[in-house]
Amino acid sequence: MASDRTEKRNWELAAESIVVQLRWFGVAMGYVLVQTRTGLHNPSAVRAFLALGAGYAALDTTFHRMGEVFLKRWPLFVSLMESVFITLLCYQDTQLSSPFRWYYLLSSICAAIRYRPTVAWVTCGLHALSFAGLAWSLGMTEGSIAEVEQMAIILAWVTWASSSLAGILRATGSSLAAANLDLETHRAELEDRVAERTDALHAAQARVIHQEKMAAFGLLAAGIAHEVGNPLAALSSLLQMLRRRNPDIYTADKLDLADRQLTRIQRTIRELVDFSRPTSTIVSRVRLGEAVDEALGIAKYYHRTKDRAITTDVPTDLPPILALRDHITQVVLNLVLNAVDATGKGGQIRVVGRREAEWVVLAVEDDGRGIDASDHHRVFQPYFTTKPQGTGLGLFVSRKIVEEQGGELSFASSPDIGTTFTVRLPSVRVEPLLATVAAGEELV
Repeated sequence: MASDRTEKRNWELAAESIVVQLRWFGVAMGYVLVQTRTGLHNPSAVRAFLALGAGYAALDTTFHRMGEVFLKRWPLFVSLMESVFITLLCYQDTQLSSPFRWYYLLSSICAAIRYRPTVAWVTCGLHALSFAGLAWSLGMTEGSIAEVEQMAIILAWVTWASSSLAGILRATGSSLAAANLDLETHRAELEDRVAERTDALHAAQARVIHQEKMAAFGLLAAGIAHEVGNPLAALSSLLQMLRRRNPDIYTADKLDLADRQLTRIQRTIRELVDFSRPTSTIVSRVRLGEAVDEALGIAKYYHRTKDRAITTDVPTDLPPILALRDHITQVVLNLVLNAVDATGKGGQIRVVGRREAEWVVLAVEDDGRGIDASDHHRVFQPYFTTKPQGTGLGLFVSRKIVEEQGGELSFASSPDIGTTFTVRLPSVRVEPLLATVAAGEELV
């Protein structure tokens, strides 16, 4: 509906531009006729009428430049006014034979361009009656009757031709407007698709970067484990040898302490290597509590974790989910480390699990600084981070992982109160399971 109104208005303004030019053409030709002819009935009156016509044309031009149509709501009044004006102009010129009688044709053309055919034909009738009235006032003769008939025929033909042409132009304009609207729609759809593909490409690039960093981390961890593992094995052997020599009580206690610390170092390296090993593509039944324990086992080595209190409440009877275990562990670790970074010393972090219908839900809550409302829409965008040393990939990758598992990752945050990230994963995933089997992956 709005497009129809816009189209109609555009047509009115375009038609008015043509009408304004026709009016000024008529005024200019009128002055030429006055200056180049003799024998006028009243030259002064003709000039006065032409000046009146010029004023009307100037007023019409002013309205057109303001984007309006002068006297748009009273088209028949304009036609009647023009009929009277042309009749008086002809009477003051050379009466029935005045060349100004052809102004009736210009007026009919203007009416056909500006208005619907009904108005154009009424205008034609008014002009014919006006010209006939002029002939009657001058005394009807056979010659004047012929002039009136001739003018009526020409007026009818011009009105028909002008109305038909205007109709064709309107129809063509409507078709072009519709085609242009379709082009705009297709262009917008194409831009949306390009933007979508661009976002997907950026997302893929971000994930590749993250995977490369994790791969480098895995190589580094494996190298450290190899370099440190051999000396630790040697030290462990020496401790066993010393303990077999029946040392005194003090020495035995110190050897036991050293053995416990060596065991602790070996366990730390083993956990680091286990986490950094190549990601498995095996879909298995994953217990959420086990993934949380594994993630917290890695998070405890982050230096800022020691000043925070992390509590867990993940029921052991939660149903398992069918997923990639390493991916779920990575999501939990990312959320916990973000919570650690968002809190200060003494901060409280809670990891809570629960069941909602066919969903398994995990919430990571913190009492940190929160997220500004202006940044909410950017939280899951790649490379967005508020950390001085952050990469901006953790939450982005976590959301992609959760969505690939058929779940969703959301958050709620209030500045200076805290933030809660919520992971929802389906406990029964029939369709992804079938897709995995069809792809030939092993299901444990």
